[in-house]
Amino acid sequence: MSNPYLSLAISPVHGVSPYVPGRPAESLQRELGLTSIVKLASNENPLGPAPAVFEAIQRASRELGRYPDGGGFRLKAKLSQRLGLAMEAFTLGNGSNDVLEIIGRTFAGAGDEVIYSDYAFAVYGLVTQISGATAVVVPAKDWGHDLDAMAAAVTSKTKLIYLANPNNPTGTCFDNDALQGFLARVPERVLVVLDEAYFEYFEDQDRPDGISFLARYPNLIVCRTFSKAYGLAALRLGYAVSHPGIAELLNRVRQPFNVNTLAQEAGLVALDDDMHLQKSVELNRQGMQQLTEGLAGLNLTVIPSRANFLTVQVGRAAEINRALLNKGVIVRPLDGYGMSEWLRVSIGLAEENQRFLEALTDVLAELGVAGH
Repeated sequence: MSNPYLSLAISPVHGVSPYVPGRPAESLQRELGLTSIVKLASNENPLGPAPAVFEAIQRASRELGRYPDGGGFRLKAKLSQRLGLAMEAFTLGNGSNDVLEIIGRTFAGAGDEVIYSDYAFAVYGLVTQISGATAVVVPAKDWGHDLDAMAAAVTSKTKLIYLANPNNPTGTCFDNDALQGFLARVPERVLVVLDEAYFEYFEDQDRPDGISFLARYPNLIVCRTFSKAYGLAALRLGYAVSHPGIAELLNRVRQPFNVNTLAQEAGLVALDDDMHLQKSVELNRQGMQQLTEGLAGLNLTVIPSRANFLTVQVGRAAEINRALLNKGVIVRPLDGYGMSEWLRVSIGLAEENQRFLEALTDVLAELGVAGH
């Protein structure tokens, strides 16, 4: 049905399709009446937050009648201490999505170009459309960023480049040398946004730490989140780290009180619980091995991942996804990314991973689908 108010919206909104998140378990319960559901669609930490977070939230809930600290002083101070950067370098967001959008609204507009990779996080394209800028989508290389091609795509109109490491939804990555070489090629007038939402799960020895590049490249903005490894997805808490001059501009555009009190208090406690973070990363490592071996046993092609999910080629993905839903297993179809034969599966608890593998085995047999 056409929207009678479309003509009232600014023109960049006309072609925007809303972001489609992973399906909530409650939605499937309402539709199919299922009581046992495994959700492996949204790259969440199956352990949830550290136990001390719940105590912090309970204490902070006594102040729900008050507005939060609009500047996030205590959280910025904690991040500053841990990362060794001035508090003025930080911009807090209602999830890292919020920060990514603030960056786009601050620095890109009509007549500007924004570069990002094919098969990259959908929000980059949405932000670019809404800002009225022109998207320059660089073809992927082995399902990941082709950094050489992205550097070569820079023109006099380029304002922003979005990178994700590891990438969502493919889990691909680039190493320290590759990032160094890329940043050296990009003019300082072009801002590079490095999305490190899955940074904590990326354990390779040559893993680049974007924050370590900030001193050398003042045009770099690094974005991170508490939604993944820290298990705070429901509270929506993320941040950007950049040159203080960039952060000052972002904070002009940032909405007041965009990070609520409960999220700020939870973030403070989560940062102090290294043991829970290590436990979460170890669980992910084990689950990654479990799913990788199980999918290999089904002769399915998997893109090697450094995040907390795997992307697997199943062929008739829409049909297989529907059959999995009927069995109470929620994964993420990727047709919206132009990957119509692929499903993305988050790493869950061992028993959740096993249920997915068993359900997928049954579905492939029922539909007569062979591995790739």
